[in-house]
Amino acid sequence: MDQIAPLAAAHGLFSPVRVGPYLLTNRVVMGPMTRRRADADDAPHALHAEYYAQRAGAGLIVAEGAQVSPQGKGYPGTPGIHSARQVAGWRQTTDAVHLRGARIFLQLWHVGRVSHPKLQPDGALPVAPSALAAPGMAETPAGELPFPVPHELSAAEIADVVAQFARAAENARAAGFDGVELHGGNGFLIDQFLRAGSNRRTDAYGGRAANRVRFLLEVTEAVSAVWGPSRVGVRISPINPWGGMHDPDPAGLFGLAAEALGARGIAYLHVAETRTRRPMFSWSKLRRRFGGIYIANGGFDRYRADAALRSGRADLISFGRAFIANPDLVQRLRTRATLRPADPALYYGGDARGYTDYAPMDDAERSAPPRYEWRRAAMARLRWW
Repeated sequence: MDQIAPLAAAHGLFSPVRVGPYLLTNRVVMGPMTRRRADADDAPHALHAEYYAQRAGAGLIVAEGAQVSPQGKGYPGTPGIHSARQVAGWRQTTDAVHLRGARIFLQLWHVGRVSHPKLQPDGALPVAPSALAAPGMAETPAGELPFPVPHELSAAEIADVVAQFARAAENARAAGFDGVELHGGNGFLIDQFLRAGSNRRTDAYGGRAANRVRFLLEVTEAVSAVWGPSRVGVRISPINPWGGMHDPDPAGLFGLAAEALGARGIAYLHVAETRTRRPMFSWSKLRRRFGGIYIANGGFDRYRADAALRSGRADLISFGRAFIANPDLVQRLRTRATLRPADPALYYGGDARGYTDYAPMDDAERSAPPRYEWRRAAMARLRWW
């Protein structure tokens, strides 16, 4: 891709946009959020279908990360996409969302080293590019336990993990999704290969940045062979430190990755833009290196989102926690209604409480005048991007 391609023409939050073969009705994306409500077989069910259908006002929904194999699991209650029962469970969700006229991608997920033998088949060690334990604790059925030193993948085992992603992509097609997103961020397996702090290999998958990008590109190509690249997105988090992640040159590394992904014609690049007091990273330069559809994520509100789109710095904006307590988030953003807060105690696990029981706007909220709108809009225009 042309590294100095101009930014896209300015558009508002509620204008249509084409992503791959799909014309989306607005530029609001429901970002993937782990909610840990799968059943004992890691299968989604009717509650998931209701949850996502309630939020089908989004131009695009990216469903929560689904582990591509039993080996990819890192938390109790997360859904998979590697069994017939899981495929059938996800089919309920895609059917419900499509009835509302929305598009939905599934995020494909392998957690790598941030797991534990109590979550792995036959009590095996979790896998990683290098035998380096992540800092922190794993959440297991037996409570919180330290992350162990993982098993370092051999070249042959890496090929098997790539095949796991390809099989999961095939299952996502069978489940009726419109596309898939690869989870390449947040300290999980693809991110572990990318960043030097977790990848100490000396073979073709380690060392210089071009080698560390290899696993991401192999997975992208394998999944694109199933879906076609125009229905495959990739999510990255270049400066998120969770899980002990770090790299001496994140701009160089992720610029190289973005350029390579852009050259492969994928549907979009979805970037978790970790906010920091210091301008450590230029998101605009990353967007230029990619050259395609860019989805920005990172604590956006209505005003910052609209400013980013109208400046041409992003093509779509993804919202995460705001969608939890506001199933009608798009309508609230459109009318500048106040957003309801979610209960963090109900984020993970449980039943319908804190999941599908948040009501849409009532008459009082519809008629309430927006507060301090001029001040918020002005601050959004002045904010450094």
